[in-house]
Amino acid sequence: REPERPRTAMAMAWRAAPRAAARLLLGRRGIASCIDPSTGLTEDQKEFQKVALDFAAKEMAPYMAEWDEKEIFPVETMRKAAQLGFGGIYVKPDVGGSGLSRLDTSIIFEALSTGCTSTTAYMSIHNMCVWMIDTFGNEEQRRRFCPSLCSMEKFASYCLTEPGSGSDAASLLTSAQRKGDTYVLNGSKAFISGGGDTDVYVVMCRTGGPGPKGISCLVLEKGMPGLSFGKKEKKVGWNSQPTRAVIFEDCVVPVGNRLGAEGQGFSIAMQGLNGGRINIASCSLGAAHASVLLAQEHLTVRKQFGEPLANNQYLQFRLAEMATRLVAARLMVRHAARALQDGREDAAVLCSMAKLFATDECFGICNQALQMHGGYGYLKDYAVQQFVRDIRVHQILEGTNEVMRMIVARNLLQG
Repeated sequence: REPERPRTAMAMAWRAAPRAAARLLLGRRGIASCIDPSTGLTEDQKEFQKVALDFAAKEMAPYMAEWDEKEIFPVETMRKAAQLGFGGIYVKPDVGGSGLSRLDTSIIFEALSTGCTSTTAYMSIHNMCVWMIDTFGNEEQRRRFCPSLCSMEKFASYCLTEPGSGSDAASLLTSAQRKGDTYVLNGSKAFISGGGDTDVYVVMCRTGGPGPKGISCLVLEKGMPGLSFGKKEKKVGWNSQPTRAVIFEDCVVPVGNRLGAEGQGFSIAMQGLNGGRINIASCSLGAAHASVLLAQEHLTVRKQFGEPLANNQYLQFRLAEMATRLVAARLMVRHAARALQDGREDAAVLCSMAKLFATDECFGICNQALQMHGGYGYLKDYAVQQFVRDIRVHQILEGTNEVMRMIVARNLLQG
């Protein structure tokens, strides 16, 4: 006979009970004040956060396991999120955006990620793409692309990485040859989130000589002749968003689809990634916060040697360390978000520091939460394993954490 599993309220909430999830995430049971994510926020920010947490609990958490198992791209759920303003969070209101700050954005992505980290991470990439068009596009481009992206009637993908250029993004080879009023693209992009299922592709390509100054940015639309996609990749996590190669074979793109000037593409890409690093770090915070709550619940309910695991001092100390690391990471991410919003000179390096610290620490928190669940943590019935799988890639994308260390060290040594 199969042993009875400890069916904690939190574990069940993340599987099938949206109301239970809402109560736990929104604090009916009481989030300990030391890890309360609303601490220090304005009343408006607390309201954004509450809306995002409620949406995560009711519309995402009950389905995250199914989306993962069946590899479902939850288009309709994301469109519901867009109705709340989450399709273009830091995009200007005149083209359908919410016009919120980078800190507001971080708070929202952290909250949404408690419901499904993989889906929220895709939404963060989509938001980055819309912001790039809004910021660097001309008026015609902004009004052509942004409204349908902000409503998530259409979805966007960011195309920088290539099979032969990951961390060394400035060495990309995808070429765009100017022919009159068009560019002819040839090459391919790898590991593209949403690839094949999305509608708009923000593509970095080489219009000039070698190095970063030869790179430009083009916006492509699905259905353009010469644009195709590779097979859907099988991944450890992030299964609620498809990942494919994006392939260009004599793909003709109007010059009117170029963002900014020729040679400005690498600068656009890097400015986009500064925000992207804050976004993905924020998604890590949400996964870690949910995992701390799962661990807290499991330790309270699970008994071994005749008493709850919560009475074990070693596990108490580990839980305290998890909570401390979570709060430290959250403070660092929010500090970097403010710096980016204010246009501070050190914003880029602070974003790198925050991404490095938060994604490393939050993965450790989720992994420790799994360990606290013992063998149950390794079963797909328990949400903690999915947070571990979904968060692992955050240490790789938006610039690997090794590259983040290089950026910080370079800043220190050149200072």
